[in-house]
Amino acid sequence: MNDSPDDDAAWSVTRRGVLRAATVLAAGTAALKGGAQGTPPVAMPVPPAELPPQMLRMQLQVNGQRQEFLVDTRTTLLDALRENLQLGGSKKGCDHGQCGACTVLVDGRRINACLTLAVMHDGQAVTTIEGLERAGQLHPLQAAFIKHDGFQCGYCTPGQICSAAGMLAEAKAGMPSHVSASLQQPGPLTGEEIRERMSGNICRCSCYPNIVSAIQDVARGAA
Repeated sequence: MNDSPDDDAAWSVTRRGVLRAATVLAAGTAALKGGAQGTPPVAMPVPPAELPPQMLRMQLQVNGQRQEFLVDTRTTLLDALRENLQLGGSKKGCDHGQCGACTVLVDGRRINACLTLAVMHDGQAVTTIEGLERAGQLHPLQAAFIKHDGFQCGYCTPGQICSAAGMLAEAKAGMPSHVSASLQQPGPLTGEEIRERMSGNICRCSCYPNIVSAIQDVARGAA
């Protein structure tokens, strides 16, 4: 079927209209994206940076110094000390609270740092083996462990010493142990008392007699 001249005119106008519309659309897109003429794109407001939901900003008083850092809420206190604050003295042994190598003092009380989350202690004071030394002077327990050779490989030693410091404070406060003769008056720190109170700290080199002697020296004020 032959098209009439009117049909050709109508088709020609429609085709020009489509091309014109496409040109306008392309120019508008180029303007938005910073096209060939260098027109800058429209600036969109950037929302303020937000922490991922599992991250938290927290603060600890570690060895007398205030430390602020970001931590994953699933991070243990032990990993926060070792990985976030680069304090490698506290050791990761079993990571199940069975060996005591990770023992630190939190507000003066000894705990297994591998069994507690860092965020549970926000704002509290933590003392690690690095913080027992004062003004270049060894803590009496540190000196006593050296004097009595209370270590061999030394891996458990930081936890042993921190645990002993917490244990001596407990005994001084009158806290009894399982072997104490009296709940009201626990009595002196005998070898049996020390072994019971330190039973959560394992020494795979079996330096227990020397460890007990070192702690007894400090308990008697001989160190």
